[in-house]
Amino acid sequence: MRMMNRLSGKRESRNTEGPQLDVRVVRTNKVFKTHKGGKTASWSILVVVGDNKGSVGVGLGKARGIPDAIRKAEEAARKNMFKVSLIGETIPFEVRATSGTAQVVLRPAAPGTGVKAGGAVRACLGACGVHNVLAKSLGSRNAINMAYATIEAFRALQSPEEVAERRGLDVNELVPWIGKARKEEADAAY
Repeated sequence: MRMMNRLSGKRESRNTEGPQLDVRVVRTNKVFKTHKGGKTASWSILVVVGDNKGSVGVGLGKARGIPDAIRKAEEAARKNMFKVSLIGETIPFEVRATSGTAQVVLRPAAPGTGVKAGGAVRACLGACGVHNVLAKSLGSRNAINMAYATIEAFRALQSPEEVAERRGLDVNELVPWIGKARKEEADAAY
């Protein structure tokens, strides 16, 4: 099981065409299947792919060799990428999501707080481009379920403008600090 530490972390994308994506191997698992002739070993690998600008995807790849499993997981993660609603470098509001028995709570944080999360949740947040957030994992600590719960939390996020429009309110009435945050985003873009 010590092999997991060597294989986890950031990887650069091998594809030179298209956008450059941040590829992170979150979990590796060696699996044995027993046949009549003996045991057959294969690998199951969880990969998170993001552009560090608000898009993220997660994929699971299985193969006999590690490079093939990583390639399959990366392709699956690229297919599952979607855009996350962010305000600056944090999320717009607190969100709670579950996958299996794993539960994740994400809370927005002030600039300079950093990413207060661990394991698979940190990898998902980092690949997405969230730099200020508080996270808490409840229930199971299974890396695969934690990653999928984080992705479900990202899918549940909506921009304050969308929520205000649905409720029939003014955005500044719903989130008083949104004007300042959007102005800072525009200034940072220049």
